[in-house]
Amino acid sequence: MPKYAMVIDMTKCAACQACTVACEAEWGLPPGEKFTRLEERETGSFPNVRREFLLIQCQHCDNAPCIEVCPTGATYKREDGIVLVDDKRCAGCKYCMVACPYQARVINHEKGVPEKCRFCYHRVEQGKKPACVSTCIGEARYFGDLDDPNDEIHRIIQQKQAKPLRGDLGTKPSIYYVR
Repeated sequence: MPKYAMVIDMTKCAACQACTVACEAEWGLPPGEKFTRLEERETGSFPNVRREFLLIQCQHCDNAPCIEVCPTGATYKREDGIVLVDDKRCAGCKYCMVACPYQARVINHEKGVPEKCRFCYHRVEQGKKPACVSTCIGEARYFGDLDDPNDEIHRIIQQKQAKPLRGDLGTKPSIYYVR
């Protein structure tokens, strides 16, 4: 069984948000609801100011706090590592939103339940890449099997020293960043 993971190379990201738009289109999200958000900040001081960008989405954690706090079992992790929400079982309590240290969930006001990135599991099951990966014009996103040492994602993590976001939290994210 594969263990899916993603690498986002922020040194190649143009902050164009094509990934965000592809996700919105893939899932038919209502206006204002995004599974990926672009954070930006300025670092340094004049005249050496730098603008940094970071794409944040569900990290599909091995030790997902959202799963632990869900009172109905609506949030669960598949064997391949993809964390999903069964909105039919979700009570809308939003405990998962509070528990997520990445603030990666958004509320679907129509359904009254939190939603998040699903790693486009329906595409992955067909042997395709998630929409955000296949749409990225800067080729800054990679998706693959973390358990397969021959997978491209292994090489990228090693060569580019990709690191998880907030690895210190012990959540064991499945998304790695090159910064």
